[in-house]
Amino acid sequence: MNLMLGIGLAIVGVAIVFSTMYKKSTIDKKIEELNNLEDDRLKAKIKAKDILERAEKEAIAKGKEIEIKAKETVYNLKEEAEKDIKIAKNELLQKESRLAKKEETLESKIEKVEIRASELEDINHELDNRKEEIEQIKVSQEEVLEKISEMTKNEAKDMLISRLRDDLVHETALAIREFENKMEDEKERISKRILSTAIGKASSEFVADATVSVVNLPNDEMKGRIIGREGRNIRAIEALTGVDIIIDDTPEAVVLSSFDGVKREVARRAIEKLINDGRIHPGKIEEVVNKARKEIDKDIVEAGEQALLELGIPGMHMEIIRTLGKLKYRTSYGQNVLTHSIEVAKLAGNLAAEIGADTKLAKRAGLLHDVGKVLEHDIEASHALIGGEFLKKFGEKQNVINAVMAHHNEVEFETVEAVLVQASDAISASRPGARRETLSTYLKRLEGLEEIATSFDGVESSYAIQAGREIRIVINPEVVSDDAATKMARDVAKKIEESMQYPGQIKVTIMRETRAVEYAK
Repeated sequence: MNLMLGIGLAIVGVAIVFSTMYKKSTIDKKIEELNNLEDDRLKAKIKAKDILERAEKEAIAKGKEIEIKAKETVYNLKEEAEKDIKIAKNELLQKESRLAKKEETLESKIEKVEIRASELEDINHELDNRKEEIEQIKVSQEEVLEKISEMTKNEAKDMLISRLRDDLVHETALAIREFENKMEDEKERISKRILSTAIGKASSEFVADATVSVVNLPNDEMKGRIIGREGRNIRAIEALTGVDIIIDDTPEAVVLSSFDGVKREVARRAIEKLINDGRIHPGKIEEVVNKARKEIDKDIVEAGEQALLELGIPGMHMEIIRTLGKLKYRTSYGQNVLTHSIEVAKLAGNLAAEIGADTKLAKRAGLLHDVGKVLEHDIEASHALIGGEFLKKFGEKQNVINAVMAHHNEVEFETVEAVLVQASDAISASRPGARRETLSTYLKRLEGLEEIATSFDGVESSYAIQAGREIRIVINPEVVSDDAATKMARDVAKKIEESMQYPGQIKVTIMRETRAVEYAK
């Protein structure tokens, strides 16, 4: 036990001795490291001090060098500034010298201007005096002239103006005569050749169509069946077709009256179908009228397409073709409008070919020029303007639209083809047998011509002749001179153009003669 205790104590003692020795060696190492570190610090301080001393010396040297360079720069800048100031002073001195010279020159000019102004003032004063003298002389001369001529100043002025007016009228008349004489032969020759060629190529076999439709009946008994019990059949036909049916004493015939040719044709076909069928009552009438209306619609389209095919005109909007076909059932002064339109298209195309214009455009515009007549009952306006607006809706070219709208001078012509369409329209309408007028319309046109002629001063009498194609005017030779007669003819023609509508052209002839009558006794 004691041995074990002794051994344990010995072991503990040995452990303590070893532990003490280890700690001592560790402490010694640390002391040595600390000493080495202190030496390094001391060396670093000495080195840093050397670096600072060298840096301070270099900084001082650099500072001195910069200071020297700055002084040199300032000195150079100062020299340059002094040079610039010296140059500026020299320029300023030169400018001051020039200004001084200019001031001297200006002062001398001002003196001259003042002298000139004084002279002008004297001249103006003298002119005023002269003007007063001239006025006095003028007044005295006018008084002398009035005494000599026995006329006042205003009377003399009126006389001069009258003579001047007479001279102008004379010169105007001479110019008109000279121009007309110069152009007459050539104009007549060229126009006759072109028109005869065009008319010869487009001569039409059609003359005039009837303006009413007549339905022939197999017997007079059929009139009663068309009227029906208490008039129910005739009322049904009139209500469905919009046509007035006139049943009078004319044997075996009824007359259909309507401003709309399409409606009149529908009624005519329907009545003929009812007569052939034999069954005439309101139910059958409605069926037959609807069937006739479909047939007419088909015929209208075929008529429009046939016109395009006959003239060789390319495709057109279907609504325009349909409206064009309706012209087949419309008349103007007894002339079928579709036939007239085809004839105008041919004439316009031939005229265009003669003068080198666009024949396709002339034909197309000629065919469509009266298309507005189908629509004029629905719209209150000229058929030319209505037709142009209608064609514009369906994409026709502006040149065609202008020709349609201008053929009655309601808009300005834009192309030569538009003028040709107007000329062709006049040719087709005015050729013999093309149209017929009612007696009242004819007489009204003749009276209008004579009223226009007699509205001019110096006219003694006037006579409309040649079916209204010419107006002859007899004038007073003491009131109207030969020169004034020439001018009057043009004025009358112009007034007729502005105030009347007529087919073709009207010739104005003024007759002036002086008769000397004496009796031998």
